[in-house]
Amino acid sequence: MEKLKVLSFFAGVGGIDLGFEQTKAFETVYANEFDKNASITYESNFNVKVDLRDIKTVTPDEVPDCDVIMGGFPCQAFSIAGYREGFNDKKGRGNLFFEMCRFIEAKQPRIVFLENVKNLVGHDNGKTFRIILETLEKLGYHVKYQVLNAKDYGNIPHGRERIYIVGFKNVDEYRKFEFPKPIKLTKKLTEVIDFAGEVDEKFYYTPERCKFYDKLEKDMVNTNTIYQWRRIYVRENKSNVCPTLTANMGTGGHNVPLIRTVDGRIRKLTPRECFNLQGFPKNYVLPNISNVHLYKQAGNSVVVTVIKRIADEIVNAIN
Repeated sequence: MEKLKVLSFFAGVGGIDLGFEQTKAFETVYANEFDKNASITYESNFNVKVDLRDIKTVTPDEVPDCDVIMGGFPCQAFSIAGYREGFNDKKGRGNLFFEMCRFIEAKQPRIVFLENVKNLVGHDNGKTFRIILETLEKLGYHVKYQVLNAKDYGNIPHGRERIYIVGFKNVDEYRKFEFPKPIKLTKKLTEVIDFAGEVDEKFYYTPERCKFYDKLEKDMVNTNTIYQWRRIYVRENKSNVCPTLTANMGTGGHNVPLIRTVDGRIRKLTPRECFNLQGFPKNYVLPNISNVHLYKQAGNSVVVTVIKRIADEIVNAIN
C-alpha cells in the first residue's frame, strides 16, 4: 500500500519516526524540533529538513496534509524526576500537548500517536491524563493506551516504562488494534555494552577525577552488570538490565550508569552504548557534536524496538 504520511512533533533524534518507518508503511514528511543539536542528529539520519521553530509559532497551513500525527510531547512537567507541575509547569512545557492538538484538529489525521512518561497517568490524581483523553475524544478519536516497559516489550535490557497513546478516527480500526504482547528478554547487556573493549580515556573514572572513587572501587565488583552512583552510595542493578537513562546523565554525578570493565577499570557508558540501549541500530549516525548533547538526546529518546512493535500492530489494524 502507499506509505502513510507522518507529521512528527517534538521529533528529537527521530526514535519514533524510525520505529514507524521500519515497518515500511509510514514516511515522515515533516518534523518539528526546537533543540538545534537534536535536529543535527535527526538530519544525519533522515531525508527531512527539521523545522526548528517553536511549535507555538507554527500554523497548520504551513505543514503538509498527513495520515498520522505523532510526538513525544515534553515530559519534564509530568516526570517523577522533575517537579510534576503538569499543565501548570512554569516553563509552559505541560501545555505543549494542546499545541499538538491545533494540528490534529486542523489536519484530522487517520491516526494519532503520543508517548510520555509513565507518571503522566497518575499525575494530579489522574486529572491530567483524563483531560488529555477527553481532548482527543472531542477531536473525534477513539483512544487506547498502555504503559510498556522496554525490557518486556522491546527485547532491550533497559528498564524504561512509558505510556503510549494511540488514537484512531475509524472505530473499526480502533477495535482491531491491540498493543503488542510481552516478549521474552533474550538480549544481554553484553550485546549492547562493551565490557571488554577499550574506549576513549575520557569515559573512565579515576581517583584523580572522582572524589567518590574509593566507594566505587569497593562496591563495583561484577563485570557484567550496571551500577549507579546515588549521591552517597553505589547501587547495583541486579535484574541484568540498565536503569532508565536520563537526559542529564552526561553531566556527571548523580544517577550516571557505570560499569566495571573486564580489565577492572570503572567507566560510564559511551553515547553509542546509550543509543544501543534505546534500540537504535548500530548504523544510526551520531554526529560530531558534544557528548553532553548526545547523552541528553539518548536520555530524551524512546526505545525504537518498542515503537516498531506498536507501529506493526497499527499496520495490522488498518489493513
